[in-house]
Amino acid sequence: MHNKNVEEVFRLLETTPKGLTSEEVEKRLKKYGKNKIELEEESLVTIFLRQFLSPLVIILIVASMIALYIGETKDFFFIIGIVLINGLIGFYQEYKAKIKIKELLSLSTPTVNVIRDGKIVEISTEDITVGDVVIVREGDLIPADIRFIETNNLLVDESILTGESVPVEKFAEKILPEDTPIYERENIGYGGTHVVKGIGKGVVYAVGLNTEMGRIYSKIKDKGRDTPLTRAIKRFSIKLLTVITLILFLVFVIGFLQGRELDKLIMLIIAQLVSAVPEGLPIVITIALVIGAITLYKRKVLIRQLPAVETLGSATFICTDKTGTVTENKLTVDKIYSIEEDMVPLVFSLCNDSEIEKGDPIEIAMLKWLENQGYDYIDLREKYPRLWLYPFDTKLKLMASIHKVNDEDTLFVKGAFETLEKLAENTHDLDSLKKIHDEMAENGLRVLAFGYKKVNQTIDDITKIKINLIGLVGFLDPPKETAIQAVLAAKQAGINIIMITGDNLKTAKTVAKMVGIHEEGKIALEGKDLEKYNDEDLKSLLYKVSVIARSTPEDKFRVVKILQSAGEEVVMMGDGVNDMPAVKTADLGIAMNEGSQATKSVAKMVLMERDLSVIVDAIKIGRRISHNIRKVILYLVSTSMGELTLLLLAFLLTLPQPLYATQILWINLITDGIQDKTLILSKEEKWIFKLKPKVFSNWFLDKIQLLRIFSFALFTGLLLVGMFIYLLNKNYPLDTTVTILFTSLVVAQWAHGFQIVREQPFFYKPLENFKNNPYIFLVVLGLGIPLQLSAVYIFPEILHCVPLDLKDWIYPTITFVGSFVFLEIRKWIEFFYFKKLYNI
Repeated sequence: MHNKNVEEVFRLLETTPKGLTSEEVEKRLKKYGKNKIELEEESLVTIFLRQFLSPLVIILIVASMIALYIGETKDFFFIIGIVLINGLIGFYQEYKAKIKIKELLSLSTPTVNVIRDGKIVEISTEDITVGDVVIVREGDLIPADIRFIETNNLLVDESILTGESVPVEKFAEKILPEDTPIYERENIGYGGTHVVKGIGKGVVYAVGLNTEMGRIYSKIKDKGRDTPLTRAIKRFSIKLLTVITLILFLVFVIGFLQGRELDKLIMLIIAQLVSAVPEGLPIVITIALVIGAITLYKRKVLIRQLPAVETLGSATFICTDKTGTVTENKLTVDKIYSIEEDMVPLVFSLCNDSEIEKGDPIEIAMLKWLENQGYDYIDLREKYPRLWLYPFDTKLKLMASIHKVNDEDTLFVKGAFETLEKLAENTHDLDSLKKIHDEMAENGLRVLAFGYKKVNQTIDDITKIKINLIGLVGFLDPPKETAIQAVLAAKQAGINIIMITGDNLKTAKTVAKMVGIHEEGKIALEGKDLEKYNDEDLKSLLYKVSVIARSTPEDKFRVVKILQSAGEEVVMMGDGVNDMPAVKTADLGIAMNEGSQATKSVAKMVLMERDLSVIVDAIKIGRRISHNIRKVILYLVSTSMGELTLLLLAFLLTLPQPLYATQILWINLITDGIQDKTLILSKEEKWIFKLKPKVFSNWFLDKIQLLRIFSFALFTGLLLVGMFIYLLNKNYPLDTTVTILFTSLVVAQWAHGFQIVREQPFFYKPLENFKNNPYIFLVVLGLGIPLQLSAVYIFPEILHCVPLDLKDWIYPTITFVGSFVFLEIRKWIEFFYFKKLYNI
């Protein structure tokens, strides 16, 4: 509609300046529907079922079914209980976030004045339809997309849609080219934006999903991909299941060929499967994420999906909006140049129609500057009363007023420098003023000129008056101090940052420099420049880009998708409707509580307060959680592989069965079952914040992790098989030997848990181990040891054990010390070899 004149608009929309009739309204409401955007919601059933879709949980469910089939009901209920608890915790967290979001979105529906049947009536914005003629004034929300047919000094704040901080002037009489970008359509009012000044009348041409904001919303149908943690756990689960299945199949074949009892062999395989599959891992991950979510909630951050807590730790790119995210979204006076400084307070307070709480953002900024300088603008207005006013003229781009100052009538003028320089009588000052104006504009400031003139006659034509042009004032939407801190923390963590905004390039670049996003060697460009590149070329370019200005929603969406296609983990921060598709698609979409309702509804994380310093905490929490999950996986898989190695070696050497099925399940209970829950409580190790984000995408089973797993598994297997053979050759009874072996395996796994608390060697600043995680030591002393002693001395027959003599405890002691020393030696080797890699 921006390329049509007013008459064409009325004809195409089949309406008139008198508006629609009541009968026509009913027809059109049936045709076009209500003027609202319905946000799709997941059902509670869908949210609940999603908790059980990870490969690891599916493996556990299958294992429980097998246990039930062979009559092991205790194991069935134990595994199913773990799965259900994990699912319920995840469901509760998401449900609670869902309710909180509904509370945030439950705002009253605004109303608007509309002409119907030739009369002005006030109706709900939801009842607006195509062809309605609406009237909007200062402070009004524009209810739908409209083509203005009348405007009177109309200024509209479109920052929620375009990211532009300064209100846009609107002109009904303009007819624009068809390819005019949305942020330059000066005859259009977009639904969801609001009027800052003036009055306008327009014809509705789009409602609901057909509006510009509705069109943006339609792009969020694209389902965001899984979080890095979810993808990593899926890869880990598949690899682990493959390895376990191959080993257990080999054990079964060997045992079958050796003629071992089939029923006992099957029971042993099932028990080992249950033990080898880390059934505690899903609940450990959930607990870790819940702890992170609770910690962030205390910092006024709402987590809508639990895995989002960890995503920041893996992020490689942060794409952030400018207005309201990096900046305050409040214009302030940044620089003032004046030939006559004593006149500045008078111009700022008198040639100004706003109040400090309400009005034009530029005028409010001037009043706040006065307040900060100790001036009372109300007193100045009372002292120098207004005699005449020339309201802001959007064509001339100026405002003027006459006041009684010291018994003289004084004209004050402010406006665009291009306009006021034509009125200046002090032409000798123009060159210096022009130079300063250009410098301010080049630095991204919005510049106003101002002047005054003693008058003694009525002003009939403002363009004929001559003034003393005495100064310039530059305005900037200032960056937040917390944004500077957040940018620094992100860079230290190896995360790239791109500021994507609808604002102009000079302003965006200036702000980006101030917070540290733009620096030497980086590129700042406009959204239209992206069209010059195909996806493959743009993929390479984005690694050098720090600022994308004058961007459209399509630009933001495209940047996120291209970075993801390059294997990057993308965080998108924003609050406007124009950010919504990108926020939805990003690996972690973060919305601001003061932002648009639609954007909050698709974000995975909502900042309840505009304090970006929380991103620093989120990065730390995310990496700490990721690191602790890595520790848990190392512990669980190493111990499982140690048991499998022992079993496989014993079968290959045709030795008696080294462990009973019940003993394997018991080991799983008092080692994995208690130590893995405490590992997630480990404090952060500061050096992990210096790692590049790429490390986190695969580090659950990277080369170092695999080397640690298999070295411990091989050491444990060889040590215990050697002990098994030694004891049998010493004519120890088989039941005593198995009990010793059973207890030795338990203490070996305890030793492993103690060593996993920190990456650094245990005896490198040894007290740090207890400061980092005292709980893992306490749980073994308070729970693990008493339970194992009970198994050996109180109910040994249940676990196929016999009470051990005091001399028999030398073997578990040797196993504990040997395992601990082996791991300590390995860690010291790593300490020196990987010192630079891990920044230890």
